[in-house]
Amino acid sequence: MADSASELITLNELSRKQRRVLGVLLEKAFTVPDQYPMTLKGITTGCNQKNNRDPVSNYSEEDVADTLTQLQQIGLVGCLHTEGGRTERYRHYMRHKTRLSEPQLAIMTELLLRGRQQLGELRTRASRMVPIETQEVLRLALQGLQELDLVQANGRLERRGIEVDHNLYPSGENHDRMTMLAEETEDEGMEVPRAMTARPVPVEERTDPGTSGRVTALEDLVRELKDEINSVRSEFRDLQDKFEDLRRQLGS
Repeated sequence: MADSASELITLNELSRKQRRVLGVLLEKAFTVPDQYPMTLKGITTGCNQKNNRDPVSNYSEEDVADTLTQLQQIGLVGCLHTEGGRTERYRHYMRHKTRLSEPQLAIMTELLLRGRQQLGELRTRASRMVPIETQEVLRLALQGLQELDLVQANGRLERRGIEVDHNLYPSGENHDRMTMLAEETEDEGMEVPRAMTARPVPVEERTDPGTSGRVTALEDLVRELKDEINSVRSEFRDLQDKFEDLRRQLGS
C-alpha cells in the first residue's frame, strides 16, 4: 500500500462509516500525533466520542475494521505493523493521494465529523488543527474545495450566515440537502415564490429611513454574538476532547 500512496485519486461518495473513520484518522493525525498511526481500538473510541461528533455513533470494533478495509481498497487508508508485528495501526493517505492544502484538509475533517456548519464555527473548529487566521483565508480554501466538487454551500461564500457542507454523500443517503437561500436564487434570475422572499416591513422602517441602517447593524451584531457563542462552545468541546485523550493516555 505504501508504494501506491503517491497515486492521486478523486474523492467521490463515502458512506457514513467511511466518513467517520476517515475523519477520525485525519483529526487525530492533526491533534494527537504521538498516538498516530492509530490502533483499531483507538479509532473506534474516536468514532464514538460524544463531543465534536454529529451524529454521535456507537460503532463496534468489527464495524470499524470492516470500514477500514473498505477505505484501504479505495486507497485512502493504509495498514502498518509495529516492531513486534502483533498490533496493526492505521493511517490516512489524504496528504499523499490528494492535492488538498493543510487548511483544506482541516476543513474537510470537520465537515466529515460534523456535517454542515456556518463559516464562523467551521473556522474555529478547523483552526484547532491548522491556523486559519481570517475568514478570507477560510473562504479561499473553501473556494478551492468547491472547484473540486468536495464542498457545497447554500449561498455565496462572502455572505453572512451561509452554511457549507462536504459533498461526499451517497446518492441514496437520507440527509438534509442544502438549498440555496432565497436571495441567492433571486440574484441568479431564478423564479422564487413570493412567500420565500417577502417579509413584512415594520412601521418604523416605513416612516424613518435611518431605522433600516440601525436594524441592519443590530442584525450584524446578533450574528457576531452567535458566532462568538459558537466559538466558545467549540473551544469547550476541544478541551473535553483533550481531557478524554489525556485520560486514555493515563489509563493505558
